[in-house]
Amino acid sequence: MGRKSPLPVPLDAATSARLRRQPRTSTKPELLLRRELHRRGLRFRIHDARLPGRPDVVFTRARLAVFVDGCFWHRCPEHGTLPRNNRDWWQAKLDRNVARDRAKDAALADLSWTVLHVWEHEATAAAADRVEAQWRRLLAVTPRAAGSAGSRPVRTTPPDRGTG
Repeated sequence: MGRKSPLPVPLDAATSARLRRQPRTSTKPELLLRRELHRRGLRFRIHDARLPGRPDVVFTRARLAVFVDGCFWHRCPEHGTLPRNNRDWWQAKLDRNVARDRAKDAALADLSWTVLHVWEHEATAAAADRVEAQWRRLLAVTPRAAGSAGSRPVRTTPPDRGTG
């Protein structure tokens, strides 16, 4: 798949090198959210390649996909900025990112997944509260199929130990 627009000419080597080093996965905001969710006892998968867009955090039983979006790359309405240099190229690039985000959301919705986006600037505890609340809502309405993967039988009485 080729690029839709040619790469802009870098104005300086330092900026070009810095942008090349930007991590795509396991960013600091993502790690903070994952640690907080794990601390709360929630268990999840990360970057599940079987799902459109490889969501950052995936709760398979609840069918909840969470993306941690960077303010610059995903055009945060509060903090998103547009560089002054190569402005037209960046405008098109960031517009494509947002369009791709919407396409991933639609593809996941078509597969009966709920999508939640968390901005990198959100407080970790508040973001974890939103994720946990959505997770609990989805589990409350999603019946757990008998014998489904990940389900365990619930023991209501202690096992008979016998005396003999």
